[in-house]
Amino acid sequence: MGSFLDKPKTEKHNEHGCGNGLRYGVASMQGWRVEMEDAHCAVTGLGEGLEDWSFFAVFDGHAGERVSAHCADHLLECIVGAEEFRSDDVIEAIRAGFLSLDARMRALPELASGEDKSGSTAVCALISPHTVYVANCGDSRAVLCRSGRPTFSTRDHKPVLPAEKERILRAGGSVMIQRVNGSLAVSRALGDYEYKNVEGRGPCEQLVSPEPEVSAVVRNEEKDEFLVLACDGVWDVMSNEDLCAFVRSRLALTDDLESVANQVVDTCLYKGSRDNMSIVLVTFPGVPQPSAEAMQRERELEELIERRMTDIINQGDTVEFLHVLQALADENIPGLPPGGGLSAKRNFIESVYKKLCPNNADSNSPESQRRGVSET
Repeated sequence: MGSFLDKPKTEKHNEHGCGNGLRYGVASMQGWRVEMEDAHCAVTGLGEGLEDWSFFAVFDGHAGERVSAHCADHLLECIVGAEEFRSDDVIEAIRAGFLSLDARMRALPELASGEDKSGSTAVCALISPHTVYVANCGDSRAVLCRSGRPTFSTRDHKPVLPAEKERILRAGGSVMIQRVNGSLAVSRALGDYEYKNVEGRGPCEQLVSPEPEVSAVVRNEEKDEFLVLACDGVWDVMSNEDLCAFVRSRLALTDDLESVANQVVDTCLYKGSRDNMSIVLVTFPGVPQPSAEAMQRERELEELIERRMTDIINQGDTVEFLHVLQALADENIPGLPPGGGLSAKRNFIESVYKKLCPNNADSNSPESQRRGVSET
């Protein structure tokens, strides 16, 4: 189930790029977990004959990072190398690519010996000029925002889903505490070979299946705004609607996609996520642009927060950071970022607190985040 650090690691890995009319930003953060087990892939232009195709993916590893890292390096080649891809059957090519990769990884020395028991969820998007092909295996998730709202999302593969539970039971397993055999929290994943050894059953009939669910969404050049691929560390604390609303509100302030992605993972940390977090944000030509009006509203919000903090701090001789934060949380502050709430302004609040109370810096330690202040 994973171990936790005494304080979160908040350093971020960032990437950005553009191509084929798309722009993307990546953010990943270890957070409270002892190890960073996520991986990702972002490629615009897939080579000869596929220059106008792009590929994005997020992999959420568990019990180690080997499988997630290997998938990030090799899933794309397995998909485009499938015979079905050459026959223009993209949906079946993606499915075949997942199954081929899972079969090939089983032969890796550390995995074949049982020394490494890692596995990984996977969510990916293969984007052509006309179609977004999305595949999901596990509980990482992709959400497409069109005309300001989530119009498509993948389904999380949890053991309690009726079809997933039925397969697990047929394979001789059980579902306890919402986990496969009381241990694994996802019912589909790459790797995890200790759950894939039932004799007489095919790869998609095991306790844990490597088979993705694949969907094809026809692109709408005018209405498609952005696509988010993220691991469950994000979705644990934000709904599809929350995340789309939050990302849209940040895109009204900046076109720096790394910055927006960073704000997502920071906000999820402050909302209580205890997992590794990775997000790939892909924008389409129809994405909203920054506006002067939105920037002015954000300035007014920050001025209001600073005034309220000044009032709160002036009421006492020594005011700890968490006292200020709780006082703000108890108020009905208008204009907070949708989907993010006060958590989305946590970094700003910390900066103002350090300015107003420079001698109280120790009370703003990362350990204080364990103490359960409600910020939403």
